[in-house]
Amino acid sequence: MRELTRRFGRTTARGLSRYTDPRTYGRFPPTQVRAVANSVTPSVSVAARPRGPRAWLQALAVYREPAVLRMLLLGFSAGLPLLLVFGTLSFWLREAGVDRTTIGFVSWVALAYAFKWAWAPLVDRLPLPWLTRALGRRRSWLLAAQCAVAAGLAGMALTDPAQHLHGLVALALLTAFASATQDIALDAYRIESAAVEKQAALAAAYQTGYRVAMIWAGAGALAIAARFDTGAGRYSFAAWTAAYLAMAASMAIGLITTLMAPEPAAHVSAATLARERDAATHIAAHAHSPRMARLLAWLHGAVVSPFADFIRRYRWHAVLLLALIATYRISDIVMGVMANPFYKDMGFSKDEVAAVSKVYGVVMTLAGAFIGGVISLRIGVLRTLFAGAVLSAASNLLFAWLALRGHDLTFLVLAISADNLSAGIASSAFVAYLSGLTNVAYSATQYALFSSVMLLLPKYLAGFSGLFVDTFGYVSFFVATALLGLPVLLLVWLAGRAHNAHGSPSQ
Repeated sequence: MRELTRRFGRTTARGLSRYTDPRTYGRFPPTQVRAVANSVTPSVSVAARPRGPRAWLQALAVYREPAVLRMLLLGFSAGLPLLLVFGTLSFWLREAGVDRTTIGFVSWVALAYAFKWAWAPLVDRLPLPWLTRALGRRRSWLLAAQCAVAAGLAGMALTDPAQHLHGLVALALLTAFASATQDIALDAYRIESAAVEKQAALAAAYQTGYRVAMIWAGAGALAIAARFDTGAGRYSFAAWTAAYLAMAASMAIGLITTLMAPEPAAHVSAATLARERDAATHIAAHAHSPRMARLLAWLHGAVVSPFADFIRRYRWHAVLLLALIATYRISDIVMGVMANPFYKDMGFSKDEVAAVSKVYGVVMTLAGAFIGGVISLRIGVLRTLFAGAVLSAASNLLFAWLALRGHDLTFLVLAISADNLSAGIASSAFVAYLSGLTNVAYSATQYALFSSVMLLLPKYLAGFSGLFVDTFGYVSFFVATALLGLPVLLLVWLAGRAHNAHGSPSQ
């Protein structure tokens, strides 16, 4: 540990200590430790870092690079579908006269995001006929997924839930599946598009584009529907048709960017290649035919290796980590399904919801993410995780208070401010935590696993949210979602103890 601290600094040494602890992972060669050091802290020599105003200008110049600008536009394409199969859709369904219980069950469409780990290995390695040869592995999957998203949104635009609810749900499921596939391909594209030291800039551009798309898919869709609404307060299918067709057309931004972007070069580590060669040799010795050996070797590298690597590195600790990942955002996600029906039932207009929740709220989320990043640097990721969990659960109580007050625009602004700031703080810390758990050799598949586990339980429980509101009312619902966050605090504390005992790059 002293040698690591001398060579790499105290913060990096804590993250690297697990690679040199023979009790857990054995002794890694110095070249591999240096590679991991570069992935944890790109510039390990403090003396070599540039200083002064010129250094800041050099750092900001990265945001003018083509790879970063492309990620801004691709982030927009990734963020567009989410609300259109979740929050905005729930507003549309409520206005069409669909009951809250059904809206809650329809939210299960978003479970497609929770199961993307199941087909992430295919996106990672399976070529698409003709497209892969023409565009490359990453861009072919991106283009196919984006076309499917646009087609799904156009189909939703032409399907009236008041008349064909089941058809609309099927199209929403197709859109969610295509959107989750786009996320998988884009995560891999981002990781392979630039060196480690530029990944933070790519991630920042991606998040900015993603949030702008959420404003457009939330406030923009509601504003378009409001402008085309000629029913004098009555439900107008034509208004929602115009809104969703505009959203489908907006996917052209991602499609054009994908077609113009270069295919990234994949750099697989020698250690990973050696492990997969050893596995392929072992499989070939026991397979009945060369064709079967090739198939089993491919499945092992694509499906088994990413998950086996996670278990091998964290052992029993993996169960605790997955439990924390599965529950950390439970308060926010369960509450979010009923947010738009709640605004509607409290008498807030589409313009009010668009301005406060979909525009101002997203800005507050970005502010919270910035604050969360600063706090994480100052007090550590795990402490910020704990603070984010407390704030996220507590902010739900403000919505319970708003339910008692009724139509109060000022208090809505207060509730949205607290809720979205808390969500931003929690999200930034959580992304940093998940990134620390991921092995760079399997980052796309492992990140898909983590993000899927994060959504599975909350999305399932969210399906019963409408039934709960119909039975017990909004006040009890928001209080209950706040209480759901209490077990998360215990899991964060236990994870902190485990990390202190075994070391982690997330510390």
